[in-house]
Amino acid sequence: MLIDQIKKANLEAMKAHDANKRASLSIVISRYQELATNGTGKKVEDADVLHIIQKVSKELDEEKEGYVKAGRSEQAAAIDLQKEAIEAFLPKMLSEEEIRKIIASLPDKAMPAVMKYFKANYDGQADMGLVSKIARGA
Repeated sequence: MLIDQIKKANLEAMKAHDANKRASLSIVISRYQELATNGTGKKVEDADVLHIIQKVSKELDEEKEGYVKAGRSEQAAAIDLQKEAIEAFLPKMLSEEEIRKIIASLPDKAMPAVMKYFKANYDGQADMGLVSKIARGA
């Protein structure tokens, strides 16, 4: 499972005294534990872990933006290292061109159908905001 790979990478980062890498990996592991023990009894899948990573990545972007606005470039650079550590576990995201080709090949180009198709087939591999934007303009 993906979480096992993340835990192994966290252990390696700890041994290497890499605080930046360890910080972001620890956040992902912590959020995984919260999800796994939330009492629903639902098994946490790799797709759930990918959603956690994407959410943490967006949070890091927002944090970096704050540091940049405050002129704290050293902290912004640390955020980049943290983000890089967790994004290594994400699948390659579809490019705008690839999304356009997929939408063009769909028989039903209505917004709900397009979004449902991408959610079912490319969940975690496509920025749904970008898909929505392209579908509206396509």
